[in-house]
Formats: sequence, structure tokens, C-alpha cells
Amino acid sequence: MSTARADRPAAPGWRPSRLDLLLALAVAAAGLVESYGRHGRGPGQIALPALFAAGALAAGALLLVRRRLPITALLALIGVGVAVLLAGGSYYAAWHLYSMLILVHTIASAYDLRSRHGRAGLAAVLAAYAFLQTPQDTDVAEMLITGIFLGVAYGSGILLRRQTEQTTRLAALTARLEVEREERARRAVAEERARIARELHDVISHNVSVMTLHTGGVRLMLGDDPARRRERELLQGVEQVGREAVGELALMLGMLREVEAAGGPQPGLDRLGELVAQVEESGLAVRLVVEGPSRPLPPGVGLSAYRVIQESLTNVLKHSGASGVDLVLTYAPAELVVEVTDDGRGPAPAPAPVSGSGGYGLVGMRERAALHGGSLVTGAAPGGGYRVLARFPSGATES
Repeated sequence: MSTARADRPAAPGWRPSRLDLLLALAVAAAGLVESYGRHGRGPGQIALPALFAAGALAAGALLLVRRRLPITALLALIGVGVAVLLAGGSYYAAWHLYSMLILVHTIASAYDLRSRHGRAGLAAVLAAYAFLQTPQDTDVAEMLITGIFLGVAYGSGILLRRQTEQTTRLAALTARLEVEREERARRAVAEERARIARELHDVISHNVSVMTLHTGGVRLMLGDDPARRRERELLQGVEQVGREAVGELALMLGMLREVEAAGGPQPGLDRLGELVAQVEESGLAVRLVVEGPSRPLPPGVGLSAYRVIQESLTNVLKHSGASGVDLVLTYAPAELVVEVTDDGRGPAPAPAPVSGSGGYGLVGMRERAALHGGSLVTGAAPGGGYRVLARFPSGATES
């Protein structure tokens, strides 16, 4: 704690807590019972109960400010004890000792001993111990007993303060890690979207280029027939728009392309057999099932489905400890469904955020499904293991 800390450990808007109120009421009530319950003139009795009762009420009031002014409250409590002893004889009230132990504990929990106020608090505790030796019936055993009680109160306060500081540090660390985790997730989403943009750039550029070339071929096939002049002009316009579109794509998305992505078409479901063969070479049995009549898909949908399967199989190899995986591809009338289920340990060891395939695990797969208006569900499979279920609407268009 700071050495410049004042004798005000509570916040500026301080008010007594429920614990403060409970302690104050307990001390005051115990003091009233002791003061009037032991009223009498004999040894071990209280001749002036009203004085002791007033002292008990004062001790209770001091406990209300124990978290705001613990050192001041302890010194004031010592003053109350001196006044009661001077006016009421040699009887030492139990409520005074209870209040003193509470304030000693509070001082130790509020201040580090290495700080200026921590040393002042220790001096006040020593003053309290010195006061406890003033009654006439104090002997060596009584001195040791009071020393033990004060030591335990002070030591428990130190332990509480250290535990509180550790809890505060852990809470701050947890908050910082949570912020960093969210930042990593945002960065992963941005990088995966950039990766998708790079792949779509390749797919769209390739298809538009093919369309432009075919249009040019048709225009040349029309020859120089004057009757086809209008058709040639329209086809030439289509060629020009196609070339401009490819150029615009290069300007907007070309800078995002990876070196390894340059040249060569992006993979689709037509290359799924190659991917399965590569995975099986690693020792994982892949059972591929295709349900429904296969049909051509938009290149972006085929690419995203391929990447989801690739990422899922990579995670199975790395994290599940599975011996086999079921890969089911369902061509439904309105959607393509991809289901990857392994027989491994299940969802406890979550897939790593970064995979060997260059994607970003579940983040990347969800982005790819959402890109086409689809969905992704992951979790424990009904029969054990882990399942990835992705749905791609078959009518999705390229962004």
C-alpha cells in the first residue's frame, strides 16, 4: 500500500457497513448487560454501572468508524478505558477488551507495516497492550494471555489484508486477460475475414475472367457480318465491363492476397477426396458419406464448406485423440449440410484458436458460415466425441 496513505482507508462516500453496525450493537449490548448485570459493591462487581454503560456505548460508537479512522478509534478507546478505570475502580470491563481486539484487527488489515500509518498503527497497538497491563491484578500469566490475544488479532488482520490484496490483483489480472481475449477474438475475426476476402477474390476474379474470355470468343465468332454489328457492340461492352470488374477487384482485394494463394484455383468440394486421403495418411479413419444427389454449388459456398471440413478434421487430429471421424455431406433441396463427428474425448479440450490449416478454429468456421447466411453449431456429440454441424443455404450469393 502507499506510504502516503492517510488514516482513512474507506472511500470518500464512506458509511458504516452492516458488519460495523452489528459489531457496534454487539459491544454496546454486551456492555450494558455486563454493567448492570454485575452491579454491586463487592469484589469483581461494578459500583457505577451508568459509567460503565456509557463507556460501552462510546466503544460501540467508535466501532462505527473503525474502517475510516482505525488508529484514532483505538487511541480514543484507550482513553475511554483510562477514564472508566480512574472513575470506577480496578474492575476491567470485558466490552473494552472485545472492542480493542476488533480495532487491532482492523488496523492490521488496513495498513501495511512498511508504511508510515502502518508503523503508527503498530505504535497504537503497543499502547493498547501497555494499557492492558495497568490494572492492579495483572500478573505474568495475564500479560502473556493479553499478548497472545492481541497478537492473534493483529496477525489475522495482516492475513486478511494480504488475502484481500491478492484477490484484488487476481481480479485485475482476470479483467486484463478478458480484455486481451476479446481483443484476440476480434483480431482473429478480422484476419479470417481478410482470408475469406482473399479467397473470394481468387474465385470471383477467375470466374469473371472466364466470362469475359467467353464473351470475346462469341464476338469473334460473329465475324464481320454487318447484320450482327449490334450484337458485336453489346458483346464488346460486356467484355469491357468484365475487364473493369476484374481491375476493380484487383484494386480493392488484390492487396490482401497471400503469396501462397496467388496462381491456381481455390479448392472446393471436388477436391474433398484429396483432403480425406491426406488426413487418413495421418492415421485417422475418415468415413465419408454423401447424402442426396450432388449438384454444382456457387464457388464461394463450395470453398467455405471445404474450409470448414478442413478446419474440423485438423482440430480432430490435433486435439480430440480420436481414432475415427464421420464426415456426412448432405445435399438438401435448399441447403448444403456439413457434419463432422469424431469419437474422441469430447468438447473438454476446446479446439485451439489457431489451426495448422491457417484458419482460426471456430471463429473462422462461424465467419464462413455466416458469410453465406448459414449457421454453425458445435459441441458434444450424442454418442460421445465432438460434432461440428454447418449449414450453407444453396442459394447463397457471393459477396
